[in-house]
Amino acid sequence: MALGRVAFLLFAACSGAALEDKQAFTVSQKCTEDTNTFLWEINQDRPKEYAVLMYDAFGKMGSNVKGGNANRPGLLQQCRSAHGTAFSGKYCQVFLRQEKVQYFVGICVPDSCGEDDVQMLVLCGGLRLGQNSLIPPLPPILVNQSTQEMIMTHCLSNAIAPDASEVTCLFVCCVMIAMPLAATLFTAVMRWQQNREVRPTAESAAVNTDLHLYGTMKTNGSSGSDATSDTSEDNRRYHVYHRTAARCFPQGCVQRCLQAFSLQTTSRDVFSTSSSIPGGGYSSLNGIRVLSLLWIICGHSAQFPVINNLDNYKDWKETVESNPLHVLTISGPVFLAVDTFLLLGGLLSARSLLGSIDRAEDKLSLSLVANYLLKRIKRIQPLHLFIMCLTIGLISVIQWGPYWFPFIDSMMDCKTYWWANVLLISNLLPVHEICVPWTWYLSLDFQCYATTPLLVYFYRLHRGVFVVVAAGLLLVTTVASAVITALQQLPVFQPSTLTSENYVLSYYVRPHTRYGPFLIGILTGIYLTTKKDQLLKQKWHAALGWFCCLSVMAAVVGLAFILRETPAHPSVPHALYQGLHRPLWALAVTWIILACEEGYAGFINSLLSLGFWVPLSSISFACYLTHPVFIILYIGLQETPIHYTDINFMYLFLGHLLLTLVVGYVFSVLVERPYLLLKWSGP
Repeated sequence: MALGRVAFLLFAACSGAALEDKQAFTVSQKCTEDTNTFLWEINQDRPKEYAVLMYDAFGKMGSNVKGGNANRPGLLQQCRSAHGTAFSGKYCQVFLRQEKVQYFVGICVPDSCGEDDVQMLVLCGGLRLGQNSLIPPLPPILVNQSTQEMIMTHCLSNAIAPDASEVTCLFVCCVMIAMPLAATLFTAVMRWQQNREVRPTAESAAVNTDLHLYGTMKTNGSSGSDATSDTSEDNRRYHVYHRTAARCFPQGCVQRCLQAFSLQTTSRDVFSTSSSIPGGGYSSLNGIRVLSLLWIICGHSAQFPVINNLDNYKDWKETVESNPLHVLTISGPVFLAVDTFLLLGGLLSARSLLGSIDRAEDKLSLSLVANYLLKRIKRIQPLHLFIMCLTIGLISVIQWGPYWFPFIDSMMDCKTYWWANVLLISNLLPVHEICVPWTWYLSLDFQCYATTPLLVYFYRLHRGVFVVVAAGLLLVTTVASAVITALQQLPVFQPSTLTSENYVLSYYVRPHTRYGPFLIGILTGIYLTTKKDQLLKQKWHAALGWFCCLSVMAAVVGLAFILRETPAHPSVPHALYQGLHRPLWALAVTWIILACEEGYAGFINSLLSLGFWVPLSSISFACYLTHPVFIILYIGLQETPIHYTDINFMYLFLGHLLLTLVVGYVFSVLVERPYLLLKWSGP
């Protein structure tokens, strides 16, 4: 996050040219009086409690500045708990620079001071304890330049005051949650009414049957049919249920909505171990999807705190760049899991469209394509927009800590660029303007999804044309990635990519650089749907395929560590790696899927096809959208920095994962599934 464009010399004593514009360098009278009262009080031999709390809440320099512990957050809650006679404490942050070291200092000022007042107090040296500044610079022994420069100031409000847009978002979230809860209640009442009406009827029927049986036995010794009795009982229950539903909800559309939104329906199949893949089959995809999700959550759990929340960032950076094992948890290859998702999306999109064409008597019409795209929108948008509204609402009602500021700009962009999320084009905006940044993937996925009908059309039109078009698209996306990397000298490895705005802006979220894996998925889906014979004929073919697959995966991950340095000039190795590593990874995962489908994967197929993965796979979409919210909440509520160790990061990952699974399930059954089950056509 850019902290400011203009740097001001700190402690300039407000002399010379700085005093030419006296109006610009004026602190409000109330702020001046309250600040003087506070400073006078802490200079007393026995200062009052509020003054001690405010002074103690100021950020102090700690140890390991050379390792990255330059920030001085102070104590936010202690500052807010200080209440004097005429004012209370207000927590502000002063962002500073010394040489190349940028850091912030948390200060506690009277709540009568605004951000401009705080800036003037800092610039004019108005915050001093005797002859000593309350914001001392880092000592020369730690940095070569002792002069501080102020970048900006930021004060955290003590009050919660959501505006109209934020209240609207909270209202939308409440409505989306209330609808399934209301439907659940109505369904429970209807079933209770059904059971109440069926029970007396059943008891009466039983008495009549007994009388009939006794009479029959006395006359001819024969009994009635149990099958007939059971059938009539089922019929009675069926008619009672529908009479109850018709009385409460006479219209068919309302009945369908009631059924789709009730938890009795939406929660029924989540814990089922039957395949969650539409149409069945491809059971290995469940394991691949869940493992990819875990990889992404692991990467985000390690990436997000690193942005500005570590007290030993330099130590972390040196460890990551020197230890090859960290290539699996924080480097570029972590986000190859995104390419796995794109591959699976392409495969399932092709299969879905070909299935729809078969059901439409082998006709690919515009109405069929429109219905295909609308189903995709219905699949992703309800939960996507819910998470967007929830995130905007949380910003307004939670009192954040000092480490919230890296996320402020990106979240506030929702008020300006929310329409891009609605239209699913947010990844085409500058990355710093994306509302709820991690949802860029949904826009990319839908844009890729929209190309499937065109490729299927070429496949049905002429196989030769289809091969040329597919090869041309794959070549274009590969060359585009390589050329952009070379011209802009992009890195391929984190943590370098964390500080490279061009990496995300020009490469990471763009459809023309990320289309390759989705295209390979489309080709795989077409092959698996239309194949008439096995691809692998002999076991040595399978052995060779596995050797190539594992070798490619190892090379893609390992080369990221070898190419970890950001190039200072256009680099051919970096360009080739950037252009080829995502399609190669997609091909390797494609092999695993093919081997599992054709029976050449052995224990790998058994592992990926375990029923354990199915319920996790069914809530994976909700988990993907939900997990960054927990990570941001955790970071934003911290008052002290996080200390990097492998064990700390492991516990962060496990904690975020557990919360994600629980809340992901809740959001899946309350928000996602109702719209998947909702049918707009007649019964």
